[in-house]
Amino acid sequence: MIKIRDLEYLTAIAEYKHFGHAAEACFVSQPTLSGQIQKLEQRLKLTLIERQPRNVMLTPAGKQLVQQARQVLNAANNFEEAAKALLDPLSGDLHIGLIPTLAPYILPHIMPALNSNLAKINFYLHENRTQDLLQQLEAGKLDILILPWLPEMARFERYDLFIEPLVMATSPSHPLANKTKVTFDDLHNQKILTLEDGHCLRDQAMGYCFSAGAEEDDSFRATSLETLRYMVASNMGITLLPQLATINYAPQKHIHYIPFESPQPVREISLLCRAGYARMESVSAVVNEVRQAVTGLFDE
Repeated sequence: MIKIRDLEYLTAIAEYKHFGHAAEACFVSQPTLSGQIQKLEQRLKLTLIERQPRNVMLTPAGKQLVQQARQVLNAANNFEEAAKALLDPLSGDLHIGLIPTLAPYILPHIMPALNSNLAKINFYLHENRTQDLLQQLEAGKLDILILPWLPEMARFERYDLFIEPLVMATSPSHPLANKTKVTFDDLHNQKILTLEDGHCLRDQAMGYCFSAGAEEDDSFRATSLETLRYMVASNMGITLLPQLATINYAPQKHIHYIPFESPQPVREISLLCRAGYARMESVSAVVNEVRQAVTGLFDE
């Protein structure tokens, strides 16, 4: 009989590509993990791992079976979560993934309500980039994600939370700084400061800017919104920021946040979970709390 634990060892090796690191992640010794993988290979009469002195790779058979292993582990996790939900649907651990351009700005608005109104749920927060979060959700390491919607997320269950406008950030000395609103045409021939590759906000903002005839300032790419903010405040250029990142941040004397006239650039913030996720009552409760917590935040 193949054990769940053996499948956990196999998927850990697939993730870490290293026996030692996989063993640490599974809280066992390296010889224990290696021995169990060998027993699994003997039982299946297949070689799953290609072992090189400094490299660990999955064989073609291993790659195929890892996908099956992940499905089995997700099913086992769903079984356990469903049992817990029968005892108390609004209790237990809930692991939430968020991206760096959203997490620090939305959490102060939603966590008080979540902790107060869903007091039996233990919320664990995980910040990472979009692609990593999607992989972790699919692997069952995270329960839900709160992040901007992208078409590639269609394989997950989606619950719309709110639409967040993007605003222009300028220094007080910039020619656009004294405008009460900016237009699509105002971006024409402007140099835009951007985030580095890997941030979905970069793609969303630059798609809007490029269509308006703006150009990227490719001399520097920021790793965070805070770096962008201070570059703008230092009169190094202009950028687009999510409106949540402008609430209670940076006095107006150092930086101006200017809304766009219609059509505004926006990002659609959604909650994602796996199709067939067992704890849908918890998901619905979180969705309702977040929607209520952000009500009025974007009113002019």
